[in-house]
Amino acid sequence: MSEYILVSVAWPYANSQIHVGNLTGSYLPADIFARYHRLAGDQVAMVSGSDGHGTPVTVRADAESTTPLKVYQHYHTTFIELYQKLGLTYDLFTSTHTENHFEVSQNIFLALQANNFLYTERQKQWYAPTQGRFLPDRYVEGTCYICGYPNARGDQCDGCGSLLDATQLIDPRSKIDGSTPELRETEHFYLDLGALEPAIIEFLRQREGYFRPNVLRQSLGQIQSDGLRGRPITRDLDWGIPVPVEGWGGKCLYVWFEAVIGYLSASIELARLRGKPDDWHYWWYNPAARGYYFIGKDNIPFHAVNWPGQLIGAGEAFGRLLEGSEGKRLTLPYDIPANEFMNLEGKKISGSRNWAVWGLDFLERYDPDSLRYYLTANMPEAKDTDWDWDDFVRRNNDELVATWGNLANRVLSFAYKHWDGRVPEPGELRPEDQEIIATVEAGFQSVGQHLEAVRLRAALGEALRLAAEVNKYLDKAAPWFEIKSDKAAAAKSIYAALRAIDSLKVLLAPFIPFSSERLHGYLGYSEPLFGSQYTETVQDGLGEHTVLRYRPGPAGVHWQPSQLATGKALHQPGPLFRKLEPSVAAEERARLG
Repeated sequence: MSEYILVSVAWPYANSQIHVGNLTGSYLPADIFARYHRLAGDQVAMVSGSDGHGTPVTVRADAESTTPLKVYQHYHTTFIELYQKLGLTYDLFTSTHTENHFEVSQNIFLALQANNFLYTERQKQWYAPTQGRFLPDRYVEGTCYICGYPNARGDQCDGCGSLLDATQLIDPRSKIDGSTPELRETEHFYLDLGALEPAIIEFLRQREGYFRPNVLRQSLGQIQSDGLRGRPITRDLDWGIPVPVEGWGGKCLYVWFEAVIGYLSASIELARLRGKPDDWHYWWYNPAARGYYFIGKDNIPFHAVNWPGQLIGAGEAFGRLLEGSEGKRLTLPYDIPANEFMNLEGKKISGSRNWAVWGLDFLERYDPDSLRYYLTANMPEAKDTDWDWDDFVRRNNDELVATWGNLANRVLSFAYKHWDGRVPEPGELRPEDQEIIATVEAGFQSVGQHLEAVRLRAALGEALRLAAEVNKYLDKAAPWFEIKSDKAAAAKSIYAALRAIDSLKVLLAPFIPFSSERLHGYLGYSEPLFGSQYTETVQDGLGEHTVLRYRPGPAGVHWQPSQLATGKALHQPGPLFRKLEPSVAAEERARLG
């Protein structure tokens, strides 16, 4: 039965380019998962967008002497370009700078206020006399009072991952001019997480069986250790979503509060763009729907604690405010498969030092499936991993090319040459032929189980293991020699191999879709495995913005074993992948830093 699967993807800050650590941390895993569920016939909504507000964008704008709007627009365009080239199939990639997102975020705020989960409090905040303004948390840096990391941000420490109280930073300094700020009093709204703590704990305990250990450690573990207390959700800013309360001009909703609301607002925008404005209910008011949140480990507290708290606190009031509906509660996250970090050549990725492999730059020289394959095979699901250029070349050549690409190319080329470009008629198959077909077809369960559980490395590894089994079968059957004395026997071997390759093509399609589509065509299919990406320009009261969308492919369930018919016409095959020279590693290392 078809299920409703919400694939919520971390919103990139529109202040810098995207590197491989970002891709393997959240964006690529989400696409693999979404593609699998589409092949399985499920109703998928993969949503995200550019996080256009908050201090990361304003800091960049100040540094470049431009406006936050221009910074956000520039990086939003580059994100869409990268996602199209890498094949990330967002049903909607939008931004936080839309009227729709403003409306939905303000209604979540008002719903929390109506349910008495907001309160105001005067607090001391860092103020820069040299600039004549209050400093948002990310404009302040200093030494972490928990672990001693010297370059902690005011909102979070990159050293220990803890959420911080900016006023407790040791030796604080302004990120803009390095001056020493002073504490002055200001008033803000707070989300009463303390009052929501019992409900948040219950939510987390219900997911103890399948949440990753790092997610539970950073959420339930920290709550049980330190408890929850109110967190401010407004800031003294003029770039962002205004606080929807009279007398609160000059203040905006805090970016950590409103950005996560984007998963909901993007779903609503998607439904409206499709001309079915109520369709978002299938994912957000449906207890059977499953929402997955693909993020990096630095965002775990915001998604496993704060966002469930916002959804629980908004309750039925949100529906009344948005559309006058009654008695409906928003669906809480089903899973938060947060990844650890990817480092680079043994060091932490650093954009400021150009110690990074940038997505768009990589794709100028290499194929997208090579990147997708390596990032999945080396995905930091349970612990930090390391991008190593020698390892990239080795895996590309020894695994992607030798194990899979050569298998597909040599079998199709052989069949095309010796059976007039058609799938051979095998007659009655031998036990070993039936066995290899059955072995690969069992992968629809074994690989599928790993994908369902978001164990993507294991899923890819299992698919490659099955490809290796087909290679072993062919080494033993040796149709290249069989054909010289017994073409009928060779026909059985090649037919069995074609059936196995046709199934492997589907098993590998979520991971390496570009080559899988080409192979799908070589095998004589006319309808594609997947749909297509396209951009659309949307106009609202905030101006014009471009969104990335996905047009579904042909209807039907494709996560199924090969149905390749004998006599089916094949197309002239070609190599699926490029073998890389060993010198590539040294050349790429020379670009770093």
